Amino acid sequence: METRNRRTTIQGVVTSTKMDKTIIVSIVTKRNDPLYNKRVGYTKKIHAHDEKGEAGLGDTVTIMACRPISKTKRFRLVSVDKKAVVIEKAASVEEALESKEGSVEEIKEAAKEAE
Repeated sequence: METRNRRTTIQGVVTSTKMDKTIIVSIVTKRNDPLYNKRVGYTKKIHAHDEKGEAGLGDTVTIMACRPISKTKRFRLVSVDKKAVVIEKAASVEEALESKEGSVEEIKEAAKEAE
C-alpha cells in the first residue's frame, strides 16, 4: 500500500471526454528553450482511466500513474479538483425563457390589448 502513495500524481485540465471510461488530460509546463533561452510553454496530452465518468470537459483533475490499462492509458483519475463552468447556448436559454414567459407574439398581443 505504501508504493501506491509514492506514485506520480499530476494535475491538469480535461480536454476530451468522448471515449467511454477514458479522459484526455492536458498538462501545461514551461521550460527554458535551449536555442532561444526564453520560457516556452509545452502541452502534453495524457490518456487517463475514468471508471465512473466523473470528470467533465474543462475540469481540473488529479491523475495518478498506474499499471498499463490499455495501449495508451497509463494513468487513472484520482479526484476532480475543480468543476468547469458550464455555458449554455443562447438559443436554449431563449427557449427556456419563452416557455416560462410566453412567446414574443403573445407578449406583443398582450401589450396591444393593454393599450
